[in-house]
Amino acid sequence: MLSLKTAGNYLQNIHHALGLLTSEFNLHDLRPFRSPDEPYVEDDIAYDSEAERNADPCTAHGCMWPKSADGKVYVPYVISRVYSESFATREVAIIERGLKSFHDVSCIRFVGRSNQRAYLNIRSLNGCYSFIGRHDNGQDLSLQRSGCVYHHTVQHEVLHALGFHHEQKRSDRDQYIRVALENVISGMEHNFDKIHTLNQETTYDYGSVMQYHRYAFSKNNQPTMVAIPDPNVHFGAAEEMSRKDIIRLNRLYKC
Repeated sequence: MLSLKTAGNYLQNIHHALGLLTSEFNLHDLRPFRSPDEPYVEDDIAYDSEAERNADPCTAHGCMWPKSADGKVYVPYVISRVYSESFATREVAIIERGLKSFHDVSCIRFVGRSNQRAYLNIRSLNGCYSFIGRHDNGQDLSLQRSGCVYHHTVQHEVLHALGFHHEQKRSDRDQYIRVALENVISGMEHNFDKIHTLNQETTYDYGSVMQYHRYAFSKNNQPTMVAIPDPNVHFGAAEEMSRKDIIRLNRLYKC
């Protein structure tokens, strides 16, 4: 019989092993059951329109949040009242802790919105997702209450909102990760497309909070990504931003 401590560790390990597979992946392109006020979502990336999927949102909208005269980057936000219906202390505390974690390591400052036009609208919608970079109007950052309100998920989606893509989409990805498309669910191959990324003079980071699990989008319980040259390297279970995540953030925003 398992002790409480052993059982707790087991459940924690299961959560990390599943990683973003259960709490973050939105497996259906442009989900047919989205509500009218939700954006188009593919994986955990949001778009204003279906046509925008073919463009880099950072290119289309201007990715970065502006820096103020005092050297800080102020990002206004609103947290939906839905998180106050129950477990308010826990859920709001996790979200606010995730936001504040950026204050401790960068010049990013999240501030409650007053009347700013551009801001993060943190809501419990259908899944965990965010737009890439800053948009002119309030932009949804979805943290569905059932499965998304975790520290690493908050950081992951916020990094999207600050302009960052998934680690496995890096332009130099093939030097560090072999993608096994034969194991990928049909129609989900695009999630492994490489894009032109600003890697901020850092090497590939298996420990990035933006790195997906090795079984992401697997159709047969076989790995869809394998580390190179050591296939035994584990990845995709980060509990928080890595050192390289923080370095890239500070270099991008010249903190």
